Amino acid sequence: MLLRHRLLALLVAVCWGVNFPATALALEHFPPLFLVALRFSIIAIPTLIFIPRPKVPFRWLLGVGLGIGTMQFAFLYLGMAAGMPAGLASIVLQASAPFTVIIAGIWLREKISARQAVGIAIAVLGLAAIAFHRSQVAALLPVLLTLCGALGWAIGNVSTRKAQAPNALHLTLWMSVIPPLPMLAISLIVEGPARIGESLATAFTLEALPAVLGLLYVVVIATIVGYGIWNGLLKRYPSSTVAPFSMLVPVVGVVASWLAFGELIDLTELLAGAAVVAGVLVASYQRRIRKSSDDSASALAPATVTTPAA
Repeated sequence: MLLRHRLLALLVAVCWGVNFPATALALEHFPPLFLVALRFSIIAIPTLIFIPRPKVPFRWLLGVGLGIGTMQFAFLYLGMAAGMPAGLASIVLQASAPFTVIIAGIWLREKISARQAVGIAIAVLGLAAIAFHRSQVAALLPVLLTLCGALGWAIGNVSTRKAQAPNALHLTLWMSVIPPLPMLAISLIVEGPARIGESLATAFTLEALPAVLGLLYVVVIATIVGYGIWNGLLKRYPSSTVAPFSMLVPVVGVVASWLAFGELIDLTELLAGAAVVAGVLVASYQRRIRKSSDDSASALAPATVTTPAA
């Protein structure tokens, strides 16, 4: 990669890592399920007006929207609202990579290599250590909710692979059209019109300013700018060249959360998180090489994800 493209890849990792504390700020004011609907509504409206629909079967567009846009962020935001630290969430969400390999192996009958199996085992052990430790010192539910979000991301990844979109950015933007209505309906039932109305009525107060800025960061910087640059790099270089930079996201997420909120991840969770990231790298390495050689669409998160957890 040219130096300027390496710097752009690093910039994306920073944008996506800072996204986690930005989301935490937004969740201090907006109900989590409504925040999902609001986030994607802001993107969906101009997309419907200005962006042509990608030429992919609707069922796969629906799969990407429901998996990544709806399931991933609904569970992630619920987990963070329930007490999942932003930095730890950025690590646990990396479970989407081994989930993607397993789902692709079962659903698409893709062969799981020995290297991938070892990587998955390492990542699962790391996640199990985090879950066990959390069950001893804090609530386990936020970890389980975040893992469900990672599963949704994985389902969206496999749907992305099947979609074979000629323009990945258009698929990213049109994915945003799917979540708003179902998430708004669920939010009205679960969170209630009163809570939603209050969050909107007070959105322009000084107290809500950090949450609004956090929401704008998620939409503009993490989604539009981040994925605009990322998809451009994936067009120019093989996935195996670009993908490793995404492993910096949890590092940035942990540091940014520490700087923003003073969050400290204890040594056990830090070591377990390092095992998760290492497992993802081991599991994805051989697959990226193989897929780069045959120039097929990528399926492994985070090399081909169409949205960050961002």
